[in-house]
Amino acid sequence: MRRSHTQGFTLLEVILTMAIIAIVGVAIGTLQRDIYFFRTIFQGNLTVNDDARRILQPITNEIRGASPSSNGGYALEDVSPQSFTFYSDTDANGIKERIRYFLSGTNLKKGVIVPTGNPYVYASGNEQITTIIPDVANGANPIFEYYDGNYDGTTSPLSSPVPILSVRLVKITLQLSIATRNTPAHMTITTEVSLRNLKDNL
Repeated sequence: MRRSHTQGFTLLEVILTMAIIAIVGVAIGTLQRDIYFFRTIFQGNLTVNDDARRILQPITNEIRGASPSSNGGYALEDVSPQSFTFYSDTDANGIKERIRYFLSGTNLKKGVIVPTGNPYVYASGNEQITTIIPDVANGANPIFEYYDGNYDGTTSPLSSPVPILSVRLVKITLQLSIATRNTPAHMTITTEVSLRNLKDNL
């Protein structure tokens, strides 16, 4: 008569197996969480980057076309670290609007004044203000930096107070907040704009 021997698991083997399964499960869960987290940041970066560049394009076009106001004033009115005011014909109707980009809290805003009357007058009470980019995290860091005609890509910006008649190029730097699941992150967008109608180095 044959005897069958059934070999079972000892309690220690069962505990070790369960511990290994738990460790592997935690490792896989952590890896999936990290992948999701970094994918969220990466996609957030792409979204913010695309949105910011799409919004910055018309801003750079307006700045590039800065020219004397419709009442004969100089093309640039205010050249400050957190605000920039200039005149430009944004709708190609022959009339120069007064354009003001400025930081208000954490929002980059745009103010537009269309001149009225004869001769033209830019009445501050007619300024239409809209929020262009929210969640700007520049704080005290400048959004706008200004350069003269000697700018070669490495030159330092003009010192404050900026001599307005020397400005030939504007550098825009935006630090943007990115909403993520676990922690805030920031992204920096930079662009440079030559003032086409003020060039003196041709």
